[in-house]
Amino acid sequence: MIGAVCPETGESVGLLTPAINSDWSNVFFEQFTAEVCEDIHVLMLWDKAGFHMANKVKIPANITIVPLPPYSPELNPVENLWHYLRSHYWANRTYADYDDIRHAAADAWRKAALDREIVKSVCCAKYTQRI
Repeated sequence: MIGAVCPETGESVGLLTPAINSDWSNVFFEQFTAEVCEDIHVLMLWDKAGFHMANKVKIPANITIVPLPPYSPELNPVENLWHYLRSHYWANRTYADYDDIRHAAADAWRKAALDREIVKSVCCAKYTQRI
């Protein structure tokens, strides 16, 4: 799963992928820019995973990537959403096959990540709030 959230509005965009790599990062950006008004400029926090920073990744013009320091997931609000999804939906369960995992991921995303109040609550970070 690749995703982005706005802690202020609770909006989220997610993509369920069979792998995490630079090709899927590009697919995510295509989807993301289709869902964000073109006159909005987005600051996106990303860790420095190889597939995030690869030369192959095409960052859209209306997105500025803010790379996070190594080993600092606590600085990225979307990491709180991943933790929430794991603890409330994905952990300590058995899955029959890949399709079962895929359906569980999509179901959890619909229940939590598309609920703006959950996203605002879970992904809230003081440094993302307007002064």
